[in-house]
Amino acid sequence: MSYHLLGSVAILLIEFTMSAAAEPWSAPNVVLGIHGGTSGRRAELNAELDQALRADLTRALESGHAALSRPQGTPLDAVEAAIRVMEDSPHFNAGKGAIFTREGRNELDASIMDGKTRAAGAVGFVTTIKNPITAARAVMEKTKHVLLVGPGAETFAEQIELEIVAPEYFRTERRWEQHQRELREETARTRSAQMRDVASEPWSTVGAVALDGAGNLAAGTSTGGTSNKLFGRLGDSPIVGAGTYADNESCAVSGTGRGEFFIRWAVAYDIGALMKYRGMSLAAAADEVIMHKLKPAGGDGGVVALDSQGNFAAPYNTPGMHRGWITRDGKIHVRLCDE
Repeated sequence: MSYHLLGSVAILLIEFTMSAAAEPWSAPNVVLGIHGGTSGRRAELNAELDQALRADLTRALESGHAALSRPQGTPLDAVEAAIRVMEDSPHFNAGKGAIFTREGRNELDASIMDGKTRAAGAVGFVTTIKNPITAARAVMEKTKHVLLVGPGAETFAEQIELEIVAPEYFRTERRWEQHQRELREETARTRSAQMRDVASEPWSTVGAVALDGAGNLAAGTSTGGTSNKLFGRLGDSPIVGAGTYADNESCAVSGTGRGEFFIRWAVAYDIGALMKYRGMSLAAAADEVIMHKLKPAGGDGGVVALDSQGNFAAPYNTPGMHRGWITRDGKIHVRLCDE
């Protein structure tokens, strides 16, 4: 073989390797995918927390898959069941583990969407509903509205006999200590305090996407918002098209990150639109939005996304993101941070 030919082969190998490395990550044959929010790097986790997070994400996948596998199970059932597990865990910024507002309150938001009908429901600013994702689904199925907030959402939840808890139920000492620390830093007017938001929160918003055997999709998202947020601030999680979107003709998406950017860039909808109108694959569309639109603009975050063929993507532009998925054969995969 000539040196010229060897050189050509070497160049081709280098180009192939670079191209393969640049390909957006995805997994096939997925029926349920979840995220536990943006995170720091894997090296920052201690062994105890590592084990607890893996156990919670695994239980969420098992619960969602069990709901989907029932004779009349639907993707909405799977999404709700998986998110409820994460809402009940103190390890995520949703439900029990929610962060605090500047006023020292836990305010919760959630949304859910049916890809078959594009029906959707959401709640915001709730402080007494144990599982906001269940309330969001009830808004979708039991009212003519999409979004209920504050005392009105709580009254509705009480009327339909959802589980109501005292606001203190959502408090955890870890989140309270974080709140107090950030208040001190903000008083000192350090730039790190002004820019903390998502980047400083080790575990953020939770979400799920699911697919049934008929190609029907669903998505849902639940959060405690942004740490030390101003009164009245609402992020992307309860906003259809921003933090949550599902359409059988494109994909189901749940996001986590700096909500203001997800709203402005209509992130969840945009991923589906790139697939639907530009013919992009799920992985390419999700990568385009998260890595090439949000990241240059300073929008930290990531998504889990699933299409009707079972293709799953989970790009993130933060140091890490907790995520997991379960395939048609029932095999569970869990990844923490930057694994």
